[in-house]
Amino acid sequence: MARTVQYLVAEARGRIEEIAPDQLAAQDDCVLIDVREPSEYAQGHLPGAINLPRGVLEFQIHAHPAMACTTSEALAVADRELVLYCLTGGRSALAADSLQALGFTRVRSLAGGLTAWRNAGHPLTPEPA
Repeated sequence: MARTVQYLVAEARGRIEEIAPDQLAAQDDCVLIDVREPSEYAQGHLPGAINLPRGVLEFQIHAHPAMACTTSEALAVADRELVLYCLTGGRSALAADSLQALGFTRVRSLAGGLTAWRNAGHPLTPEPA
């Protein structure tokens, strides 16, 4: 019997830690990674977030184009705190699970994603038109 995407996301959520929007808003020492597609990121993202789409995350986590394809010290440190997010939390849960498998020890997913962040009244950069 084939598994559904929802099943895979639920499995991943059982292996990762999630962070609530208000908890994340009170934090300032983590690397925020938006795992949505570049066109989604351009419509509005969390302040300070970098865009590493889910499809290339594992390949680019150490050499992100925004860092001119050089290893980012913040991303190369396996125990650096990373918070991943997407629109609703599914892609970021899968991505967090994958990064944990690669040896990252302090990776979390934003519970409810960008939707929950926005619904909690937190800002986006740039604000969507």
